[in-house]
Amino acid sequence: MFKHILIPTDGSKLSEAALRAGIQLAKEQGAQVTALYVMPDYSAMIYGAEVLTAYNASEFDKSTQREADKVLQTAIDIAQAEGVQCKTARVTNVSVHLAIVKQAQDSQCDLICMASHGRKGIAGILLGSETQRVLVNSNIPVLVHRPLA
Repeated sequence: MFKHILIPTDGSKLSEAALRAGIQLAKEQGAQVTALYVMPDYSAMIYGAEVLTAYNASEFDKSTQREADKVLQTAIDIAQAEGVQCKTARVTNVSVHLAIVKQAQDSQCDLICMASHGRKGIAGILLGSETQRVLVNSNIPVLVHRPLA
């Protein structure tokens, strides 16, 4: 029986489906949920003087915070409709998968529920998978929600 489920979400339809599934599981288990939005740390990835002159960190941060607000409010609304206690968290990190694992550990979650695009072959190799990276790096069980084919 799970007590606390971490659900990373990025606002995509696939992520929202995993969010709904995770909240439904939490309802069935009597668990609480923490919805997590990871904001990529693009400032750590920007190189070159030309890019830096065009990059407005303040505006980028405001935009990212607004997106996080929107996505996390959706999580709160879905959880409230299901009668599930939902906390939210947002972190900025250059490594999304490590941020997810750390948040799950820090929040003492006993399950991570997240979406997977299910990329295979060359797309999986080239694009990688945050879900796969979480699976490899987490000692907390991970429930992978896949879209219907």
